[in-house]
Amino acid sequence: MLVIPGRPGKDLCDPNLATSRRAILRAGSIGLFGISLPNLLRLQAAAADPAKAEHPVAPGWNRAKSVVMIYLQGGPSHIDLWDPKENVPDNVRSTFKSIPTKLPGVQFTENLSKLATINDRFTLIRSMNYTPNGLFNHTAAIYQMMTGYTTDKVSPSGQLEPPNAKDFPNFGSNIVRLKPLSEPMLPFVMLPRPLQESGVVGKGGTAGFLGRDFDPYTLYPDGDDLDMRKMEKIRIDDLQLRTDVFAKRLERRARLRDVIDRTMPELDKAVADYKLDEYYERALGLVISGRAREAFAFDRESAAVRESYGRNTFGQSLLLARRLIEAGTRVVEVVWPKVANSDNHSWDHHVGLDKRMKDQSAPMLDQGLSAFLTDMDDRGLLEDTLVVAVGEFGRSPQKGVSTSGNGNSSDGRDHWPYCFTALMAGAGTRRGYVHGKSDATASAPLEDPVHPTELLATIYHSLGIEPETIVYNHLNQPRELVKAQAVTKLFS
Repeated sequence: MLVIPGRPGKDLCDPNLATSRRAILRAGSIGLFGISLPNLLRLQAAAADPAKAEHPVAPGWNRAKSVVMIYLQGGPSHIDLWDPKENVPDNVRSTFKSIPTKLPGVQFTENLSKLATINDRFTLIRSMNYTPNGLFNHTAAIYQMMTGYTTDKVSPSGQLEPPNAKDFPNFGSNIVRLKPLSEPMLPFVMLPRPLQESGVVGKGGTAGFLGRDFDPYTLYPDGDDLDMRKMEKIRIDDLQLRTDVFAKRLERRARLRDVIDRTMPELDKAVADYKLDEYYERALGLVISGRAREAFAFDRESAAVRESYGRNTFGQSLLLARRLIEAGTRVVEVVWPKVANSDNHSWDHHVGLDKRMKDQSAPMLDQGLSAFLTDMDDRGLLEDTLVVAVGEFGRSPQKGVSTSGNGNSSDGRDHWPYCFTALMAGAGTRRGYVHGKSDATASAPLEDPVHPTELLATIYHSLGIEPETIVYNHLNQPRELVKAQAVTKLFS
């Protein structure tokens, strides 16, 4: 009997579970009696470590060591930011003036005057697109963007049940499980607030069926969402291991180690090759190494640097993201600091778009993101860090119409998943490149549409992980990380 090598066991803490569907298909294409022992071993090695699997030389493959997801929760209007349109009806045209950028023929609105001067450093995807299938509302759309999957349990309002152990994992949880850190540092950090729409908090932001060991470390400082100085409230004692995940294990292992040290000093030598206390060392090392604490030491930054990012929650979150990447964190997810389905600094501009975007959300985005990309690039961190900035959808080309059941003022735009914009930078992505093109009213892609699942596949690909790598859910059923292929045109 032919057995495809791999480890489909139930122990989801085992980092060597994964194999890819592509690897299985490759194996199946070999003659039944043509698989030699070396080929079997090669397949088994690929299953054990997808990053070392044989892979065609594809642009961007395994270029990134880390990723920063800047999640513009709420759905920013692409027409009023990076894809303005001229010669369109008044109820479509942005009230904001179009301005030239560093790239000839590419225009932004005046809301992004700083980003317009550095768009030769990043890729812009103007053809993000998906058919909603019930995903017109924030929570369901966020879940798809973060996990690559949709869910059947969507209420008429578009909201879901709270996070649970059956959820598909956030992409960051998949990454840190398949690409664990070798040094004591927080592997996955989410800040400064959870993903949220109304009362549904954290959906799409957990490790789901992978288990809580792979949840992000969540840094949510005290303070209201409108408290622009809340990042000043970070304290070193905020950095502590989650008690429900690590504390009891660490305590048990510490007691056992004390016994061994007192009574059987030779045992360490006898079992050294088996790495019995690897988990102990990893957990304890994180506490005592100081790398994480150093990352949170904002006072090491000059006043000029802090001011350049913007003295607000979003800007200072991006500065902390840079410091975490420098310290060795694998995945940082910066969530827009105002909940979806709300007003004041939110991207959910159903009403008052002109004033709210001009005075609140756009200035923070323009200053913070431009400073972050410039700082990362000047420090050489974009060489092996992939940066992605995207929301769950865009906004309707026509103002004042309802696409999601929400009411909209004459200067408001509703949810629009049929066409929106994303930004990517670093890790070999093309500099000064615009991928795809929207139609005359930014209603749909004319060229090279990119689905959110393809964006996730591209992130995995950049980190040297096959997008179709198999993981096993809470029922021990095989599931791909994402059912899509990377968009390799985005890489140089």
